Amino acid sequence: MTRTVFTGGSVFDGTGADPAPADVVVEHGRIVDVGTDLDGDEGVDCTGTVLLPGLFDCHVHVTISDIGLLSRVQKPFSYQFYEAARNLWATLGLGITTVRDAAGADLGIKQAVDDGLIPGPRLQISIGLISPTGGHGDAWNPSGLCVPLMVPHPGRPETTVDGPDEMRRVARTLLRAGADVLKVCTTGGVLSPRDDPRHSQFTPEELDVLVTEAAMQGRPVMAHAQGAAGIKNAVRAGARSIEHGIYLDDEAIELMLGHGTWLVPTLIAPVNVVRAADAGVDLPPAVVAKAREVVEAHRDSVRRAYAAGVRIAMGTDSGVGPHGTNLEELALMAACGMPPGDVLEATTSSAARLMGLDGELGRLEPGLRADVVVVAGNPYDFPALAANIREVWKDGIRVV
Repeated sequence: MTRTVFTGGSVFDGTGADPAPADVVVEHGRIVDVGTDLDGDEGVDCTGTVLLPGLFDCHVHVTISDIGLLSRVQKPFSYQFYEAARNLWATLGLGITTVRDAAGADLGIKQAVDDGLIPGPRLQISIGLISPTGGHGDAWNPSGLCVPLMVPHPGRPETTVDGPDEMRRVARTLLRAGADVLKVCTTGGVLSPRDDPRHSQFTPEELDVLVTEAAMQGRPVMAHAQGAAGIKNAVRAGARSIEHGIYLDDEAIELMLGHGTWLVPTLIAPVNVVRAADAGVDLPPAVVAKAREVVEAHRDSVRRAYAAGVRIAMGTDSGVGPHGTNLEELALMAACGMPPGDVLEATTSSAARLMGLDGELGRLEPGLRADVVVVAGNPYDFPALAANIREVWKDGIRVV
């Protein structure tokens, strides 16, 4: 097997330390050495570049490409799978080699990537969005018509539940369908016109059943949670991560610290809703009003959470906004007071820890899988980062 050495560049190893000159040697899809003056059978000239570990996005929706009501009802059912292939390719081109799909992708999409049928980041999937009747994932409209973002099908079962028994049944159904993580709405949201992000959804009893079912199969729970009360319910129940966290209060932050709960901020998500509305996308007025209202509260919550020491991993909610623009999130994280090294750590080794992959990915060190991103210029220049991606390697193979 060829021994490939990346020479002449600097290395950001994923730990948050600033880049330092080093070579990286890859063999059999693994990193076998990191240091200076290393050799190999083939060389990749990285002069003037910085090597990063493969990046992560811990909150995407690869089967969703737009949020407008009219465009959704006009697309054939199977079109979403071809869109997913396009969206995965756009994400991989940014150096993002691992994603967590927060509802939409089924086991077939994940397996197609794993088997090499389509190029893309490796996936962890949640398959569906568990919601109560009238909750964030309920597709009911005042007309009486239901227009879901994700239409149920054999690989993506219906996930609207009420009560502990239905919660148990749906949790087991999703796990049977191949879910790596279970996604639940413990509050309302921005895109659902008939609820409020500050209002709670699901009782502690229902959430306890969900977390118990997931834990019995060695699976975590990720909680769409925007209001403080619903965030606290999710944390107390044992959710591994809080997605969005728009209205964090001091008690919620303290609970997250005490339970070791992760925050996946998705700061770009409400910004993208506002952009879509300004561009003329057909969205309910209530949705647009909520998006405009939450932006600053969201940023303030992330600032306070980071300052308090809450563990943060990068996520974007891409699908709500365009796939292929994921790295816009990094500048927003930096604007919340995170130093550049911490932002990249949240996008590499911290994200790997959240997803339980830190023994395989997230750092450039011997023994780990050889996901390597070659960046021209300064990797801390986040607005220019996407344009500066020169090469992307996944498991020791150049894919971009």
